[in-house]
Amino acid sequence: MPSRTAPRTDTVLAAAVEVARAAAEHQAGDFGVGEHLGCELEGERLLTHYFACPHHGYRGWRWAVTLTRAPRARTATVDEVVLVPGHDALLAAEWVPWADRVRPGDVTPGTLLPTPDNDPRLEPGFTGGAMTEDDDPAEWGATRAIAVDLGLGRERVLSYEGRSQTAERWIESSAGPDNASTKHAPGQCVECAYFQRIAGSLGTLFGVCTNEYSPRDARVVSVDHGCGGHSNAVADQRGIDLPEPVYDTIGIERALFG
Repeated sequence: MPSRTAPRTDTVLAAAVEVARAAAEHQAGDFGVGEHLGCELEGERLLTHYFACPHHGYRGWRWAVTLTRAPRARTATVDEVVLVPGHDALLAAEWVPWADRVRPGDVTPGTLLPTPDNDPRLEPGFTGGAMTEDDDPAEWGATRAIAVDLGLGRERVLSYEGRSQTAERWIESSAGPDNASTKHAPGQCVECAYFQRIAGSLGTLFGVCTNEYSPRDARVVSVDHGCGGHSNAVADQRGIDLPEPVYDTIGIERALFG
């Protein structure tokens, strides 16, 4: 088999530096054209000259001017002029769709965050739409009541994957057991009077804090979370002195019955 060798440098195209520069300057306009950075053979009778781009906003970018020529011709022809990044060029960050960039707290009043129709965190719920109230009002009402009690009276409900992701996220957050607040607490939330369980299967692990003085007030906490506002931490003295009763029934009963 005949050996395949790389094409030799095209001396005609390599020498046409000023032709390439003129083409780059015509394309660059106010961007300007800097020093010649060399050339690279692209193929037979096809060569690219590179020039620095002095524009401050395009650090490390280069003007690439590709030249070609007809067979046996001694004149270079401009094929293409483009601005390309070098190995140390300043590049824009890789574009990421907005749906992948959104972070907790980004949804503010007036912001709409559509949920994909195939979101794995959700699955179809039950609204009783298959039957109408006119068919059998009693059965319809009973079915709706059961669906609401089970948390199914919605078009879409949390799937098993959605509940699992939620539980993992909450457990690993500051609402879980692995934090300084829990380590210094006098007890766990499940033993606290201010702890109110949430409905559904997530209620086996989580509830809501109702202590207005707790840092977790009105927020989800795990059953094994804890804070200094635990209801079992009882003060030695009352916060206020209670007034004397208007009618001393205790004193009268002692006097009568001893």
